[in-house]
Amino acid sequence: MKNEQQLSEGRTRHGVARLLLERGPITAAAVAETLGLSPAAVRRHLDCLVADGEACMRDAPSRGRRGRGRPAKLWLLTETGRARFGHAYDDLAIAAIRFVAESAGEHAVREFARRRVNAMVGRHRDDVVGEQGPAERAKALADALTSEGYAASTRRVGAGEQLCQHHCPVAHVAAEFPELCEVETAAFAELLGTHVQRLSTIARGDAACTTHVPLGGAEPPEAGATAPTTTEGTPS
Repeated sequence: MKNEQQLSEGRTRHGVARLLLERGPITAAAVAETLGLSPAAVRRHLDCLVADGEACMRDAPSRGRRGRGRPAKLWLLTETGRARFGHAYDDLAIAAIRFVAESAGEHAVREFARRRVNAMVGRHRDDVVGEQGPAERAKALADALTSEGYAASTRRVGAGEQLCQHHCPVAHVAAEFPELCEVETAAFAELLGTHVQRLSTIARGDAACTTHVPLGGAEPPEAGATAPTTTEGTPS
């Protein structure tokens, strides 16, 4: 009986962690509502994730004048928490790419990155380019990236679309070799048929990899900016 309870607790905690991954930063109240849990249960799981170094908390951005009371708190995964969802072989990958860079130069690293991303998106090229317009293509690309483990989504921000990747299986590698992010961004532009701008990356410590896709000549936000969040801090 105790083992069954522990397994159930573990599954629930993993569900809370996945929600932080896919929709963080997010409030505890939004986690409770989405998963159908009591606020007390969510708080217990969040506290355990924090104690294990897998989650952290920050104040929600202020929106004009605030009333009395404490500011809302937003929860998100740390790098340790993201490791639940696939950072395997990071050390080996970094060592291998370092060897490539030292043996054949930076151009070889970029060529490796290009072949990698082309192989990944090539499996979904027909689905993406078959859509009409950047917004529809961005949605198809998000679906393709999700199937590849990137937990991606799109949202309309002003007159543009933002493609958000809530997980990056190669974030640790990309932190040392930004060529992976640069080549990926170029591949997105080619698939979507429009210039795109990378606003944030998990590799740089941001909560998500966010790419601005202009619609109808929309101007991109300032580099480094992220999409505005709802009260719950979740993408629509």
